[in-house]
Amino acid sequence: MEILSYQFMRNAILASFLGGIACSVIGVFIVTIKISFIGVCMSHATFAGAVLGILLRVNPLYTAFLFSFFSAMLVGPLADRGQLNPDTAIGIIFSIMLGLAFLFLSIIPGSKAEALSLLWGSILTVTKADLRIMLGITTFVLLIVSLFFKEIQAVIFHREIAAAVGIPEKIIFYGILILTGLVITASFRTIGGLLIFSLITNPAAAAYQLTFRLRWMFLLSAIFGVLSCLLGLLFSYWLNLPSGAIIIITSSLIFALALLFSPKKRVYHRL
Repeated sequence: MEILSYQFMRNAILASFLGGIACSVIGVFIVTIKISFIGVCMSHATFAGAVLGILLRVNPLYTAFLFSFFSAMLVGPLADRGQLNPDTAIGIIFSIMLGLAFLFLSIIPGSKAEALSLLWGSILTVTKADLRIMLGITTFVLLIVSLFFKEIQAVIFHREIAAAVGIPEKIIFYGILILTGLVITASFRTIGGLLIFSLITNPAAAAYQLTFRLRWMFLLSAIFGVLSCLLGLLFSYWLNLPSGAIIIITSSLIFALALLFSPKKRVYHRL
């Protein structure tokens, strides 16, 4: 319990709850729609925007939000109008953002330590301002899921059928992409740009192994996400290891256990 005596640890625990819930709920969308690569794309877009902020000497969070927003807005129309698979559109945006990230990084004068630190993140340095942003984003994501659950469920099941019954599937699909960008931007300073997509995918994939119902999938994913962050934070404190890396390893172990005890394996085996 001594870790609770430190303010930075209390902030880290709160960030674990907020980041774990937001990332895991968004992860359910990504896993069920089968666009897992969007996490990699958005994390690199966020990194490119943050590096540009450092280069321009403005708050990196603002430019990171802008880059993630415009990337999300480009993926959907590029896939629809170009008649491409969403993964292909995501790959195109990813390559652009990766190139911009390295370009901005190369022209930063002097030390590049601040920019490179964004790749790994540090949940132990989270500030109260970061927590307020994460609280706002997490609340917004949960509110959207609660209000439009039926419409989201229909789009996840089949976009064309959802459109045929009058559901604005493009708006919902693009909205999911934008929410993904917002969540990644709000959490990338704590988990790290290279690791955040794993926290989005692993808890949701673990929940997907354990239930056939979307509501339970959201709940289990949020539980696994928070558990990954808290256990990872605790083990990193005990072992004096990087918190972001331990959080991702913990989420991977949770997925492995879920896969091992998945009831779906028995169903598929019988079929």
